[in-house]
Order: sequence, then structure tokens, then C-alpha cells
Amino acid sequence: MSRVRLGRWMIAIPMSLLAVATIYPLLFTANVALKTRRDYILDRFGLTTTLQWENISTAWTSVGMGRYFVNSLVVVTSSVLLLLLLGSMAGFALSQLRFRGSSALFLGCLAGLFIPFQVIMVPLARIMADTALIDTYPGLILVYVAQFLPFTVFLMTSYYKGIPPEIVDAARIDGNTVYGVYRRIMLPLGTPALLSVGILNALFCWNDVLMALVMMPSAENRTLMIGVTSLRGQYSDNIPTFASGVLIAAIPVLLVYLFLQRQIADGVAAGSTKG
Repeated sequence: MSRVRLGRWMIAIPMSLLAVATIYPLLFTANVALKTRRDYILDRFGLTTTLQWENISTAWTSVGMGRYFVNSLVVVTSSVLLLLLLGSMAGFALSQLRFRGSSALFLGCLAGLFIPFQVIMVPLARIMADTALIDTYPGLILVYVAQFLPFTVFLMTSYYKGIPPEIVDAARIDGNTVYGVYRRIMLPLGTPALLSVGILNALFCWNDVLMALVMMPSAENRTLMIGVTSLRGQYSDNIPTFASGVLIAAIPVLLVYLFLQRQIADGVAAGSTKG
């Protein structure tokens, strides 16, 4: 029993330290966001004694954070829906349909995971500018889809490989077309994986800075994360207001992690436990 308890403590202590290291920056940011500018200068790490809610309203209205929030919501929602549609179709085809070159195509999709955006940033920006897609919603959505589609295809293919092929064969015998099998069988069975992959892609797109900065150069089309960086430049001497902007950008992500943490864990594990 002593060895079991010792083993549990050896796991619990590092995990507790990791949890504190993760939660403390959030609590510190919230504490600073509710301070007055004077209180922050006098005591940066002390607990606030006054709740300065005006900092949050100032951050929301001063640089158009509301507009940036809408931009991020539109782009992220559209990108995730398109990623789920294309990723689920490709995953079904690569895992359940038998055609020549499927293995090579899957390896090609995997190769896309190893290409960082910095490598293709300049030629991609030129292509988007030549096609009049720079500084537009469709342009940024296409960039997100191209960047995160290999990851989506990989996870969906791995998940669909765990579904017995007899189910697909039985559906085809019943008279379903390939599209019918996908819509009536594979989509309902793949709901857990779709939810997990959708959450992960939403987090990736929401937290992105570099791609949005390259594709959306004008001020009115910025995403929320770019708005936070501009807030830092405008309020470099007013840290509580900047902290309020960071808190606004972090709240949606925190809510997703809080309520959908099981689906996020399942999505991360899907590629290693299926297929």
C-alpha cells in the first residue's frame, strides 16, 4: 500500500504543479484587467481591491474588438464546417473505399503535416493577391482549410479505419450509393470524431495570428487575435486595458476547454488508437 500511495503522490505532485502553472497566468491576467492603472503601477502582483470593469468596455470599444470578434467568428465557423465536410469525405474514401493510389494519396496528405506555413507564406500571399482573395473572408478561410486539412484527413481516416468494412458492404448491398453510405452510415458513426476534430480546428483557427496577419492586412478585417496585438501597441502604457483585451480573446477558448475537454482529449487520441 505504501508503494501505491508513493506512486500516486509522484504523479499527483507534478500534475498539481502543472495545473498551477497553467491556471496562474489566467488568474493574473484577470486580476490585472480589474485593476486601475495606478493600482497596477503601485503593486503589479497584489490582489485588486477595486473591480475596474471599465477596462473591459474600453478594450471592447476602443479598437473595434467587437468587429474583430465577429470577423473571427465568421472565419472560424466557415473554416471548421468546410474542414469537417472535406475531411470526413476524404477520411471515408481513404479508409473504406478500395481504389488504386489510395495509400499514396494518404501519404501525400500526411506530408502536408510537415510543411509549416512560414515556408509557403510568401508565394501564397502572392497567389491570393493575384486572385483578389487577399484581405477577404474567403481568402483566409481557404488558407485555414489548406493548412489544417491534412490534420483533419489524418484523424478522420484513422477513426474510420476502426469501423468494420462489413458495415459498408452491407449498406452497399441494400442499394445505397457511395454518397448514401457516407451520408446515412459514416457521418452518424463518425460524429464523435467529427466533434473532436471540429473543436481542435476551431481552437487552431481562433488562436492563429500569423496567417490572419498575412491574409488580412486592413484594420477593419482583422481577427480578434490581431486586434489584441494592436491593443498592445495602443495601450502600451495602460496594461490593465491590454489585459482586458487578452481576457476577452481568451474567454471563448476557456469555455471550449471547460465544457468540451473530453472531446478534445478523444480527438488527440483518435489518431493513435484507431486503425
